[in-house]
Amino acid sequence: MRRRAWLTLGAVVLAGGGIATYAVASPSTDGAGGPAERPVKVYDLALKAPETGERELPRTETKQFSLLGISWTGATKKLDGKAQVRTRSVDTGTWSSWQDLETDADPVEDADERAGARGASEPLWVGPSDGVEVQVVHEDGTTSAGLPSGLRVNLVDPGVTAAEADAATEPAAYAEDVTPSPTAPSPTATTPTAPPSTVPEPPIVSRADWGADEDLSPDPSEYNADVKAVFVHHTAGSNDYTCAESASIVRAIYAYHTAPAPGGNGWNDLGYNFLVDKCGTIFEGRKGGVDQPVLGAHTYGWNRESTGIAVIGEYTAAGASNAALTSVARIAAWKLGQYGVDPASTVQLKAGATQKNLAGTSFTSGTSYPFSAISGHRDGYATECPGTSLYGQLPTIRAWAAGPVQGLKVTSLTGATLSGSTYWTKGAVTVKWSTTTPGSLISKFELLVDGNVVTTVPGTAGSASTTLAAGSHKVAVRAVHQSGKATPATTALTVVADTTAPVFATTPRITLRTGTVETAAVPVTLGWKATDAQALKQVSLVSPTTATFGPTVTSSNRTAKSGAASTWSMTAYDIAGNTRTSSPAFTPLILQETSATKSGTWTSRSSSSYLGGKSYSSGTKNASLTWTFTGRSAAWVVSRASSSGQAYVYVDGTKVATVDLKSSTTKYRQAIWTKSWSSSAQHKIKIVVVGTSGRPTITTDGLVYVK
Repeated sequence: MRRRAWLTLGAVVLAGGGIATYAVASPSTDGAGGPAERPVKVYDLALKAPETGERELPRTETKQFSLLGISWTGATKKLDGKAQVRTRSVDTGTWSSWQDLETDADPVEDADERAGARGASEPLWVGPSDGVEVQVVHEDGTTSAGLPSGLRVNLVDPGVTAAEADAATEPAAYAEDVTPSPTAPSPTATTPTAPPSTVPEPPIVSRADWGADEDLSPDPSEYNADVKAVFVHHTAGSNDYTCAESASIVRAIYAYHTAPAPGGNGWNDLGYNFLVDKCGTIFEGRKGGVDQPVLGAHTYGWNRESTGIAVIGEYTAAGASNAALTSVARIAAWKLGQYGVDPASTVQLKAGATQKNLAGTSFTSGTSYPFSAISGHRDGYATECPGTSLYGQLPTIRAWAAGPVQGLKVTSLTGATLSGSTYWTKGAVTVKWSTTTPGSLISKFELLVDGNVVTTVPGTAGSASTTLAAGSHKVAVRAVHQSGKATPATTALTVVADTTAPVFATTPRITLRTGTVETAAVPVTLGWKATDAQALKQVSLVSPTTATFGPTVTSSNRTAKSGAASTWSMTAYDIAGNTRTSSPAFTPLILQETSATKSGTWTSRSSSSYLGGKSYSSGTKNASLTWTFTGRSAAWVVSRASSSGQAYVYVDGTKVATVDLKSSTTKYRQAIWTKSWSSSAQHKIKIVVVGTSGRPTITTDGLVYVK
């Protein structure tokens, strides 16, 4: 059940002699559930200043509104003063702060032909409201002298369309993928045939889709001969609307412009040819066909050779969103492209009225003047529209609409490694890029290899992939604007494709080194040599532990567990990403002293400090121990002290070293001498006591070899 709404109108005297007129409405809401379908409705309340300075009207039944403005008698008369409004929210019941209405709206050019047409402010979207307060003050500080007669506040309820009611549980937001609805009438004797454009038509929400009541604009459409320029506007009002409300805003502006006076302005249609919301949705404005040169009523004196595009919102302090700018650029480029006009060019427009613009430039009716093909409302008429910030964004709109693509740069090259100024790859690469021109205004990107196009992707893409043949290449990206203008290719990247894996010129191997020997940690040196035909990046140890080495490193001191085979797996990487793995296995074995062949006198000693808990000791000159083994590396393990003597070392019957075991500190399990061979073979290591004077004794703890 719907509650009834009542509106009371009154007036109070303001300090300084001004008069505030106001109307307050009680809530008007639907019952439980979503909003029901309801038509657009327009209400009006007279603003009066009785002799007493106060006024009252009986309560008048009304419903909620979401948009308002003020209108007055005389379609061509200007309101020289300030108009402000406050509204009360249906949802919260709170009053807004005072908001200015833009009263410098263009007059209606065909006012003489439209009986009852009224002058009006720009409309202001306030959202669902149930109360209003209005203040109109002449520029001299009063409300009586110089103000036009018949001042009224017009309240518009945009209603709810059947589609909106059906989707109430999930409000629809118009987006980029809206399919354009063909609304152009069939060509007749008075309707021109729409010329094709040089660029694609963007998605446009049709009048039917945003809920236009065509009964409000029964007059036939008028057409210009062509379109030479686009004027950019803003609708003024709040920017706090949601994009789900955009269709309602368009519907409300349409009703505000066209509803019969005095409830509306009595105009023959919505003034703008197109409207764009902050999410970038484009709405068809004035009827007659989006692809036709429809005569609009947006820029007084310049409507005969132009199209008007209004961005929904107020853009004096804040600029329009990139989404809105993109759509303005798209619709402007498409419309100008129908008539061969470069959006970045300067055109000549013939003035339809004698007047000045905001900057004070004078125009004489019938005389032609230069304009940018994409201009602001203020360029042709004395108004702040489209707002200072949006006006400052017009160069961006022109650049995006005209092309070529701006700000093209490669942001990354994946599948390749950069070394110095060269990229290295195994073949497959993906190039990523960015632009400052939105993708919807770009026709395509071309991936170039050695100057030739190898891949083409849509303008909305941000990357492309290709596989390079072996060798050195130059890789670049080129963008083509929807106008056909090509952007010079990006600086070429040098990319070398390499499919040859590195090689191990020396297979990884371990050799014994000096140091303290533990059964679980025998000191070894891991050695290797890896090479690559192009550029070696690194070598990694994968097992039995992990480590990574630079391309010039060929050895690393490690430890190995004795008595068990260990796989020493290493992988060589080149810069392109090719790999080679080598995984030899080695086993360090400990030969106790008891396994040696003895000569001379040897004494067995026991201690947990010795390998296996025992060792041999001898001070007898020429006493010897001989171990026979098959391996590729060997280390003699001893105990050392200040009284330790010397020993000769024989390898396969040849004396190769004299080793002194003397040490200032006592040490156990010391690999004091090592020997390695290029391959595994049977060898004999013989230790002979020298019998050093004063310290003849040596203590041996065994022999370690690598199998």
